[in-house]
Amino acid sequence: MGLFSSKNPKHYLFTSESVGEGHPDKLCDQVSDAVLDYCLSLDKDAHVACETFTSTDFLLVGGEIGFSKDIDLKAFNHEVEKIARSVALDIGYNSNDVGLDGANCLFMNRLHAQSADINQGVVGTGLKEYEGQQGAGDQGMMFGFACNETPELMPAPIYYSHQLLLKATELRKNGIISWLRPDAKSQVTVEYEGYKPVRIDTVVLSHQHNPDISYDEIKSTIINQIIKPVLEPTGLLDKDTKFFINPTGKFVTGGPDGDSGLTGRKIIVDTYGGMGRHGGGAFSGKDPSKVDRSAAYMARYIAKNIVAAKLADRAEVELAYAIGVPFPVSIYVDTFETEKVDRSKIEEAVKKIFDCTPAGIIKTLDLKNPIYRPTASYGHFGRTGFPWEKTDKAEELKALCQ
Repeated sequence: MGLFSSKNPKHYLFTSESVGEGHPDKLCDQVSDAVLDYCLSLDKDAHVACETFTSTDFLLVGGEIGFSKDIDLKAFNHEVEKIARSVALDIGYNSNDVGLDGANCLFMNRLHAQSADINQGVVGTGLKEYEGQQGAGDQGMMFGFACNETPELMPAPIYYSHQLLLKATELRKNGIISWLRPDAKSQVTVEYEGYKPVRIDTVVLSHQHNPDISYDEIKSTIINQIIKPVLEPTGLLDKDTKFFINPTGKFVTGGPDGDSGLTGRKIIVDTYGGMGRHGGGAFSGKDPSKVDRSAAYMARYIAKNIVAAKLADRAEVELAYAIGVPFPVSIYVDTFETEKVDRSKIEEAVKKIFDCTPAGIIKTLDLKNPIYRPTASYGHFGRTGFPWEKTDKAEELKALCQ
């Protein structure tokens, strides 16, 4: 059952937020995924769980890494430091004045070898009945969600929140708004009738800036060069839409100097903005043997194909696993009473078409490639170019459900 019956639509406001690539937590996510990409470029079978922490004038990476072949660890550690620093510089953290000097800040590396106890279940040397089969890298449940509110089949509040910050980053990095600094947050409140967005009620955008810019210029520029170009084409802005720009009046100190950052603290920003459920596991820095990440991608792939096939207006898929076991312990599909055919038919079709074993997910979505740093800001879903965003199974699903 959904939050309410589609036969009795409910009027409500729903809000989602995003954070820019310069947010301290997102800096950490990008470093972790850049390290993951480097590991996969050396060894497609690498097992990686890389965490990053940042604070004033400080970057640290730690966690566990296991390679399936010999790697020069001295050269590897040297490259990890170069990668972490280059990510910070690429974002725009090139001076302590803006929040971090990526070239000169203190850096620490606390990566270590992966636990052999975890590894034996993943590579199929654990319990005898599963010998030779790749098991899940952890227990847990993962969710995927899709809906027909936007062409990308994402919920409108989180999708528009991401688009605002993508536009801000474009203008900042192209020098069009030269006084913007890297740290930023956005928030969009959408008014709904049932499951249909009818207007945008409130937009919040807080963006770090140079100290010599007046508040009036900041507000006018952000509304007219960022918010309106992104949101006016939706047709959802109106005369009553409220704008809150840098509501404290000043946002000069930001980045790691304004707040600490840590990998995995923006899991709702990374997914559906709270519109869909979340299993609790973060994504960045984890190789695809960790079902926290790969099964969440598979669940999105399934849900998106269900909606693309017009079998339902919205769909949520839950997958669940036991560590070391080479198949999901459950697969569940919720269509929130928006289904066009019997929900049980959709669920049976999903089980027939999609291989949700850990090995099957990796093969289906081709996940052993260094593709992960781009996922680490502006959301893992609703963006072209990622294999889990394909809708190539829609026709097959539709045919099985007829």
